Amino acid sequence: MQQITVSFKDGRRLECRAGTPVGSFIPEPTNGQPFLAALVNNDVASLSYPLTVNCHVSFLTLGDPHGWRVYCRSLCYVLAMAVRDLFPHAAFAVEHSFGNGLYCSFEPHDKSGTGICDEQLRGVEARMHELIADDLPIERCKLSYADALAAFEEAGLDDQYNLLRFRNPPHVVTHRCGDFWELAHGPLAAHTGALQCFRLIPYPPGFVLHMPSRGPACRLDDFEDQPHLFQIFQEHKEWGRILNVATVGRLNQIIMDGEMSRFVRRAEALHEKKLTQIADAITSRAHDVRMVLVAGPSSAGKTTFSKRLAIHLEANGLRPVTIGADDYFVPPQRNPRDEDGNPDYEHIEAVDLELFNEHMAQLIQGRPVEPPHFDFSRKERQYRGDVLQISEDEIIIVEGIHGLNPRLTGSVPSPNKFRIYVSALTQLNMDAHNRVSTTDNRLMRRIVRDYKYRGHSSLDTLRMWPSVRRGEKRWIFPFQREADATFNSALDYELAILKPMVEPLLMQVNPMHTEYAEARRLSEFLLNFLPAAVDPVPPSSILREYIGGSGLEY
Repeated sequence: MQQITVSFKDGRRLECRAGTPVGSFIPEPTNGQPFLAALVNNDVASLSYPLTVNCHVSFLTLGDPHGWRVYCRSLCYVLAMAVRDLFPHAAFAVEHSFGNGLYCSFEPHDKSGTGICDEQLRGVEARMHELIADDLPIERCKLSYADALAAFEEAGLDDQYNLLRFRNPPHVVTHRCGDFWELAHGPLAAHTGALQCFRLIPYPPGFVLHMPSRGPACRLDDFEDQPHLFQIFQEHKEWGRILNVATVGRLNQIIMDGEMSRFVRRAEALHEKKLTQIADAITSRAHDVRMVLVAGPSSAGKTTFSKRLAIHLEANGLRPVTIGADDYFVPPQRNPRDEDGNPDYEHIEAVDLELFNEHMAQLIQGRPVEPPHFDFSRKERQYRGDVLQISEDEIIIVEGIHGLNPRLTGSVPSPNKFRIYVSALTQLNMDAHNRVSTTDNRLMRRIVRDYKYRGHSSLDTLRMWPSVRRGEKRWIFPFQREADATFNSALDYELAILKPMVEPLLMQVNPMHTEYAEARRLSEFLLNFLPAAVDPVPPSSILREYIGGSGLEY
């Protein structure tokens, strides 16, 4: 048998036979946390993964981002198994992230529309605890493509069948636990016993799978209700019903049937309708509102939204002037640093708050100012001699991630502000039990935009992303409750458009990079989508901000 060398994070080097499962080398758990998976040459693998080449191995717990993702995916698997055991004919789905958990829908077999009652929810939770206490093995299995299609069809798993129907792998990877099995969307824990920490919380008409926070200790933080976020998701779910698409398999069918152009037009029309509603709400308060603040996380589409909103306000007889808060970024030497010592561009003090507030106060008073322009390529502030002055019949639109943070516009009285929160929260799911991450949606937008317009490679963007996410949680998400209106910029067709642009960029990240695991995960995820041409995407679309070809001026 071929001998291979396995290197570990603690400096150990061992020789073993090729084909030895990586789980054979698990050390004693640290901090009482079980190991959930492993990084093998910077790729996430299940503990049953056979080692076939010389490799570097590190083991993942709940404290690692990749380990946390394995934990969440495994917990959803056990939840689906418990629901199947107790309510085999109910309509159940893991729909979207919500606070520090996932919102799940549940519809009884009688289609009464009552959702899940407390007694049913307690029963599901108790069944999950039983499955976990039994410490059942979760096995990674391979089926032939034909056998997998037949099995999914016979089991009535239409969403998984349709997803597989648009792929042609020589074999299909599934996960089995007893007689329960599903299509694999990434490694799972080796045993159910590793999933001790969770809670099911009623949230009518469904419930929340409350999961532990990422860290060295397995603990459940207090549940944080986010009614604004829930409203956005529910609205977009209704859009999905109107568009007749809820899963990737259904989107692929639309592409195959040549219906993409019509689908794109309908999705864009829903955006246009929502923009009209928000513009009308602002116009109704035009006698007080002098400033519209557009905020949201990275790559939510704030810039294009602001430009389109300005057009709608003009149609209502208002005269908007748009200002980008990003132009008030401080020079690099003044930029705050994150916990890794890198520039923290998400920090509120990455904006020159004193200058920004001074300028906003002067503008509202009708006095002229010379606003700066920030050159992202050179990372420097420039003045181009432009002078801006606002008359009484004009309204200012400020676009930037910190728009809802009171510190950004402390010089402007609250009645004079209208606050809008923009995010990209897709309602599209892989299948009933596996969601499409809204964060992934934004990350792929950013990978394309950074490459095309900011001179960043996909590796650069992936390296920056953890800092971006930390900044969002600290500086953006806590203020979404301040919004007077919300806008969901997600387009259910966009990942099919982004796919052929993102895939070659991800290929530039190789196994020697620590970011390879993330690049590989995204590449595997995109395999589920059929590519679509960009032609049907209108020049005014928010997606054009990232892929190019916009009819708007930036």
